Amino acid sequence: TPQTHSSLRQMASLQVLLRSTRNTLLRRSNTRQCILSNITASSRTSSASAPVAVVVVGQRFFSDGVIPGVGKGKTSTGLVGLAVDHDAIPKMITKYNALLLKAQEMPPTAQYRINVEKICNHRIAAATAHPDDPEKVEELCNCGQVEELVQQADDEMVVMEMYLKNRWWEIVKPVEVELDPTFAEDGGHGDVEWDSTKA
Repeated sequence: TPQTHSSLRQMASLQVLLRSTRNTLLRRSNTRQCILSNITASSRTSSASAPVAVVVVGQRFFSDGVIPGVGKGKTSTGLVGLAVDHDAIPKMITKYNALLLKAQEMPPTAQYRINVEKICNHRIAAATAHPDDPEKVEELCNCGQVEELVQQADDEMVVMEMYLKNRWWEIVKPVEVELDPTFAEDGGHGDVEWDSTKA
């Protein structure tokens, strides 16, 4: 009957929703157990509309507590050419410390050095505060996966070596900025007429 088909479709949709929610929780979870409780969905039948409660409590996926797709259970970055690296956090700390040391070859007033030091210190602090939680490090750094953060440190080292070799901080000169400009009636452009409709 049409009502039975409708109920079956709704149940199939509910199963897809539950599977998607479970997978999302598993990816985000940093604990050994995942509790999904009080998910309710409406199941409309011909006689009445009653909520259905689904409860999944305390599933352990592996005896050693590894959750697929999370932390040590991560099998893919989802990025072509970038493999999973379970030692990415210690590598981050090492590489960003190397950047800090290299940056000291520039004058302390160089804006590039100032910016690099801020970024390095922030990422080192996140990595040292959460050495066993790559998802938290990624959240705090907000600049990709931990594997990408390691790659960014390598790329920054290449840029820094080029910056030091060419002494680019000497090229950058301070610019005076007019903080409260006053505009003339002609728009402040002098004799240049920008509107071609005016004679």
